[in-house]
Amino acid sequence: MAHAPNLPVPATAQTYSLRPPFGERMRHGWASLRSNPTALIGAIIVISLLLIAIFAPLIAPYDPYELNMEAIAQPPSGAHLFGTDQFGRDVFSLVVFGSRLDLLIAISAVIVSLVIGTLIGAIAAYLGGWWDEGIMRVMDILQAFPRFIFAMGIAFAIGPGLATVVIATSVLNIPGYARLMRSVMLPAKKSQYAMAAQSIGSSHANVLFGHLVPNCLVPIFVQSTLQFGWAILEAAGLSFIGLGVETSAAEWGALIQLGFQDFNAGHWWIYTFPGLAIAVAVLGFNLLGDGLQDILDPRRQ
Repeated sequence: MAHAPNLPVPATAQTYSLRPPFGERMRHGWASLRSNPTALIGAIIVISLLLIAIFAPLIAPYDPYELNMEAIAQPPSGAHLFGTDQFGRDVFSLVVFGSRLDLLIAISAVIVSLVIGTLIGAIAAYLGGWWDEGIMRVMDILQAFPRFIFAMGIAFAIGPGLATVVIATSVLNIPGYARLMRSVMLPAKKSQYAMAAQSIGSSHANVLFGHLVPNCLVPIFVQSTLQFGWAILEAAGLSFIGLGVETSAAEWGALIQLGFQDFNAGHWWIYTFPGLAIAVAVLGFNLLGDGLQDILDPRRQ
């Protein structure tokens, strides 16, 4: 009886991936960032703010809540780089610790609005029909109100506090994320990969959240970078009019409000340096967002 010849069998099956290695992707990302001065400057500012917030106890020379009755409303000097406020607190330390609270508010508000807005926009675009029409009309109603007046109404109804600032700022940005996700999702749901997933019997949830949403997130993330700056501005505005965090808190808007109480006394440093901190933070996030749009959007390259 003849036997079939023994054919060599590979010990292991070799697999191939079309995705470039992680190191190569990191080098490509760094090269793209370095070739775009706008994004690079924005990234430097944002990273610096994050490092200041993380290492605030090591950077601040004084306890931001320590009262010093012998150093009330002193102008900037060697002992107090940004001067002191009406309670003798070091303004530089207050600004440094204020970066923690403002970035916490901005990050929380952006995450909440991004998740809710992206989910609403994706569902509206995928379902279509009267679902799409009804959801988008609700978003139009929310966007019809002036942004800050709408935030003031929410904050006034809930009451001042940190959670109030996050909720009010989040609600303002939900319609923007919903409309952006919908505009990206509408052509994506007619793409070949979406139709292929449907043809093999994938569930609607798998098609939507496993295929469509992950492929539509790049413009959402770019938009969220720009929203960080707006969130800081809106949070500071609410604190300035007394609908945000407490006036005594180390938060930039509250510090400006506290400084304006002594506007006629000429204590300009109390509100000037927190205002500059807000300006630098908003500038950094806007530059980073604009740069990322140039890098990630093929139409702008």
